[in-house]
Amino acid sequence: MTSAILKDRLTVYSQLMRLDKPIGTLLLLWPTWWALWIASHGRPDWTLLLIFSLGTLLMRSAGCVINDFADRDFDGHVERTKRRPFARGVVSKKEALLLAAALSFVSFLLILPLNRLTWLMSVPALFLAMSYPFTKRFLALPQAYLGIAFGFGIPMAFAAQTDSVPAIAWWMLLGNIFWTLGYDTEYAISDKPDDLKIGIKTAAITFGDYDVAAVMGCFAVFTAVMVIVGQSLGLGLCYWLGLAVAAAMMARQYNVIKNRDRLACFKAFLGNNRVGMVIFLGILAEYSLNIH
Repeated sequence: MTSAILKDRLTVYSQLMRLDKPIGTLLLLWPTWWALWIASHGRPDWTLLLIFSLGTLLMRSAGCVINDFADRDFDGHVERTKRRPFARGVVSKKEALLLAAALSFVSFLLILPLNRLTWLMSVPALFLAMSYPFTKRFLALPQAYLGIAFGFGIPMAFAAQTDSVPAIAWWMLLGNIFWTLGYDTEYAISDKPDDLKIGIKTAAITFGDYDVAAVMGCFAVFTAVMVIVGQSLGLGLCYWLGLAVAAAMMARQYNVIKNRDRLACFKAFLGNNRVGMVIFLGILAEYSLNIH
């Protein structure tokens, strides 16, 4: 294989993995970091931090590959996705499946040094990541399923750090489901006209005229759950300031998405990276300053 051909294949594979669009990795990473810091009382094992950060990147990449494989007959009909590798006809089904398998295998190797509970939890985590793309055929709210997949790093982080999964981990996962349902519905609103044409299911279509209200409702529930988390843990000022700023950021998204403009809704979706970051900074400051 010549260097030019190799370079071309690597470019195609990186596009399949969305390495040029890190937003998905970040939206996965923030809740995982929240969990690692809370599970360790602000002193995470740095080996775990590295393993979970790399694992998040790899599993998100594998999920993107499977997503494009699942949507290979649809992406060419959607404005935002018509330049993806399958839509352009520059990658084969076999290549995509082998790439996803390789990424999943490396992710598994990463967790080998961890405890048995984390190994066991990696099985449903892998199933969720690989099956999500196919739920758009039959689930009315596939974004809720995505929320479980995107948030499963939370109980896994507790399992790896403490060899247990306390109730607070499941509360955090519940909150993440609603957060994901909210921001991914914003994403789906931007694709709604195309999705209606090709016949797939999304939360934006299911919620109909109440899609914007549903987004804000999901953000409200997420905020309420994070209030319960903070109260249960006895967290203090820094956490509450971070959560208050994040809640205000989510509330401001209403004015961005209320007219359902495609670019505006996509911009609002991207803004949730900063929401996750602000909550993490509040948690980081809370434990670092040791004032809770």
